[in-house]
Amino acid sequence: RPPRSTLFPYTTLFRSDRSIFFSFDASGFERHAEKFTPLDASLKGQRFVVTGANSGLGLATSRSLARRGAEVWMLCRNEERGKSARDLVRAETRNDSVHLALVDMSSLASVDAFVADFQGGPISALVHNAGVLLDERTKTDEGFELTYATNILGAFRLTHGLRPALASGARVIFVASGGMYSTGLDLECLRRPAGPFDGVKAYAQTKRAQVELAKAMAAEFPTLEISAMHPGWADTPGVSSSLPGFYQHMKNRLRTPAQGADTILWLATSPEARGTRGRFYFDREPVETTLWFRRETSDAERRGLWQQLATDAGIEEFGEAP
Repeated sequence: RPPRSTLFPYTTLFRSDRSIFFSFDASGFERHAEKFTPLDASLKGQRFVVTGANSGLGLATSRSLARRGAEVWMLCRNEERGKSARDLVRAETRNDSVHLALVDMSSLASVDAFVADFQGGPISALVHNAGVLLDERTKTDEGFELTYATNILGAFRLTHGLRPALASGARVIFVASGGMYSTGLDLECLRRPAGPFDGVKAYAQTKRAQVELAKAMAAEFPTLEISAMHPGWADTPGVSSSLPGFYQHMKNRLRTPAQGADTILWLATSPEARGTRGRFYFDREPVETTLWFRRETSDAERRGLWQQLATDAGIEEFGEAP
């Protein structure tokens, strides 16, 4: 085992970087990007759905897709911020095929309303980017803890609802976080965070669940390219508002939103990303999902996650639990 003092120096996870600090930050991206192939092929005629699209990684993803001619559906919770983001992307990219849909990903009813109204046709990629990191325990009107409802349950329901529009070869990307390395999957804590509410721990549980759900879905739907990724440490409104101490300490080293979104775009559009099913990516390379001090999630635990989400989402049939 490597010494703890070197802070997880697995070369399979952090390449030749000596630590998380020099891998997840902007300097890590700049080193890794030296080998990247430019993402500049036209996406005209292709359709993409991006959740949490009004700022941060979601806005950067939407902007880059639209710049290459794609039809983009920006799913946002807030109407004013959503319209502003949509108009900004349209103006910057001169692409009128950028649409706003008002969707609260924490609300199953809101997700269902979007699915019922969606007339966009075949979807090339669905990007699950919406997420929250909260200071206080909050319940939705449907009775679920808000972090769980937003970050994982709503994504499960949306994927189910849009499944008929996800043609063979379509891609589904979960935007997870390196924070998921801090925890193993615990279904009870995922749904009902224990003890005094700790927003960082609740967030990490949902990000771990996203990674495991991507693996489970990939096994269940072999015609789809389903994967998860983490963006490194990016300068987004979510980071600055939810982790102000971290942001103040690291703000001069953070990645730009475009740098953080690069692997999202690569997974969603690049021919090189074919065959990514069920894997977890960082800076366009597959990486380990657990570190030496934590065991792997079992198939039985993934089945339990699938069944729990299906029950909470009110879905009786969504393939078979893997």
